[in-house]
Amino acid sequence: MRINRGVHRVWAYVRSAPGTYVWLAVLFVTTVAMHHMSPEFEQEFLRQRSTNIHELSSNPVRVLVSSAMWIDSGHWLPYVVLYSVFHAPAERWLGTARWLAVCAAAHVLATLISEGALLWGIRHGMAPESAVNTLDIGVSYALAGVIAVLVYRIPAPWRYVYGFAVLVVYAVPLVTGRTFTDLGHFTSALIGFGCRPLVGGREKARNPKETAGAPAG
Repeated sequence: MRINRGVHRVWAYVRSAPGTYVWLAVLFVTTVAMHHMSPEFEQEFLRQRSTNIHELSSNPVRVLVSSAMWIDSGHWLPYVVLYSVFHAPAERWLGTARWLAVCAAAHVLATLISEGALLWGIRHGMAPESAVNTLDIGVSYALAGVIAVLVYRIPAPWRYVYGFAVLVVYAVPLVTGRTFTDLGHFTSALIGFGCRPLVGGREKARNPKETAGAPAG
């Protein structure tokens, strides 16, 4: 039956990117939990798991991990699409270990750089002292890094078009908004571009017109 074949293909695709979909499952659980919290409790709960300056100075490892387990918007379904379009193909292509290395590099380094810039702003009177407790959770830095590293999966000349588009998407908010999160997203994209050494041996160009199929053997 067509339905059975469709279910089989979907399940095969999910199994081909275990890290992506385990992460999505964790995000589903934490998002449901968020929707059962009162607004006041939610803010304090998330702040303790946020990579803000205060928490980074006292519990850096814990908050760097925990902050990537929550979605700042509280909307899970859009991330199912984003993870399936970007994370899953990257994990299938690079392998789980290398994909996770890209995610970790983008998330950790972009967080430290953006929060460092915010701290500089506070010390120079460009941001209020209260900014040390700014809420900063989410998975967007890791996503930006993965979106950028996928440039090495695309053949020329589409590679350059894709790379330019990624830069524009993350540079425009940085220029117009100039917030520390805009800096974090742009930095994440640059880190993704800089992860080319992790792509070694896996740089076979993929035609962007190809559709995602069954798991590669």
